[in-house]
Amino acid sequence: MNTSNQTPNKEEFRDHLATVTEEGKRIWIYPKKPSGNFHKYRVIVAIILLAVLFFVPLIKVNGHPLMLLDILGRKFILFGIAFGPHDFHLFVLTIIGLIISIFLFTVVYGRIFCGWICPQTIFMEMVFRKVEYLIEGDANKQKALNKQSWNGEKIFKKALKQGIFFILAFLIANALLAWVIGIDALVELASKPIPDVLGRFIAMILFTGATYFMGAYFREQVCTMICPYGRLQGVMLDPNSIVIHYDYKRGEPRGKIKKDEEQNLGDCIDCHLCVDVCPTGIDIRNGTQLECINCTACIDACDEVMVKVKRPEGLIRYASKNEIETGDRKIFTPKAIGYTIVLILLFSFITFLLSTRSDFELSIVRTAGLMAQEQPGDKLSNLYDVKIINKTFNTLPATLELNNMPGEVKLVAGDITTQPQGVSEGKFFVIIPKESIKSLNTPIEIAVKANGKIIDVIKTSFLGKVAGQKLENK
Repeated sequence: MNTSNQTPNKEEFRDHLATVTEEGKRIWIYPKKPSGNFHKYRVIVAIILLAVLFFVPLIKVNGHPLMLLDILGRKFILFGIAFGPHDFHLFVLTIIGLIISIFLFTVVYGRIFCGWICPQTIFMEMVFRKVEYLIEGDANKQKALNKQSWNGEKIFKKALKQGIFFILAFLIANALLAWVIGIDALVELASKPIPDVLGRFIAMILFTGATYFMGAYFREQVCTMICPYGRLQGVMLDPNSIVIHYDYKRGEPRGKIKKDEEQNLGDCIDCHLCVDVCPTGIDIRNGTQLECINCTACIDACDEVMVKVKRPEGLIRYASKNEIETGDRKIFTPKAIGYTIVLILLFSFITFLLSTRSDFELSIVRTAGLMAQEQPGDKLSNLYDVKIINKTFNTLPATLELNNMPGEVKLVAGDITTQPQGVSEGKFFVIIPKESIKSLNTPIEIAVKANGKIIDVIKTSFLGKVAGQKLENK
């Protein structure tokens, strides 16, 4: 714990983690129950995100999931639009865009993602920790319960808490699984014998076990020891990044208020509440630290104290290092503007690709190396290759017709009835009367129809034969 008149130049705290002793043993964190305006907003955000987690997999569009992230099956449905292996480039671009946006967002706006959106923070602070407060009470009561011998009260509370933790982990794991395999497959998992759904059953056990382990035991260690995002922030943040900061210029020298005694102290009364509420056990007054997940609990605790001692709120607040040092608040620095423009361009490009994505991809080319073939009835034919990619959920019973001149199309190999998310290939002749051929290279249009409707018209050429002229294979 810091002593009075400590200056921010002392950085011995950076040599160790707040949750590990010098001997390497874990220090169990008992954060005080948070409250305040930011906490209320975080609760609202958490409720919305949990609603998305649990209810979106139940929504279907035309009998198909609204969202599906089947990584192993390489099948993705985003907002009712199916994406398969043929859309791999879009998937890669989207993932790259999301990763870059997280990095750029962190550079400008700090670790807002960690404190407000990260699933680990939501599950830990808004689900498991809430249950813990409800059963065992606030931090001091939890400490007292852990210290007391195993009696009926302790056994009951611990068993109840762990039982509820497991149920929550099971529900969360199944919700996550529903995003991956779909709600129908999840219903099958619940209704069929285990040998019939062994793979999904193992996945459910693994998801449940991992969620329970992180919520009941590993907790803040996920953020401080495993999460690469937290460790990368050291190279992403700069003096203009907006993170949670302690205003040491206003708060120091810190010290407790003494009645009837003149003091030359800053606004920090060294109540230690900002440390007591921290879920990772750090003292934000030491400055920006790897363990800080920007959960805002320290802001709420400090603001509440400032109100009680009749001093301005915001001693701990969202701010940049430069703002604290100079008092000049600049959110939109040239760097922030530049990164924001990059983000807008990146997502505009991805949005353009998604909005212009068609339900089908059609390819018709004349078979290379072949000349025109004589056909009965004073006709000529050319051989063509056709490839159809069906990106929809429905079977595509495609047919081909010559669109701009008399003639016929005759499929000679393959089947161009394309299954949902499937690919079909075939070969076909275009047969045209000789009197319709006026040049060596005649432009033709081939209409691709499905269910009586034209879904696309492909323009290509017909290699003909005119008396007195040589053929050219273009």
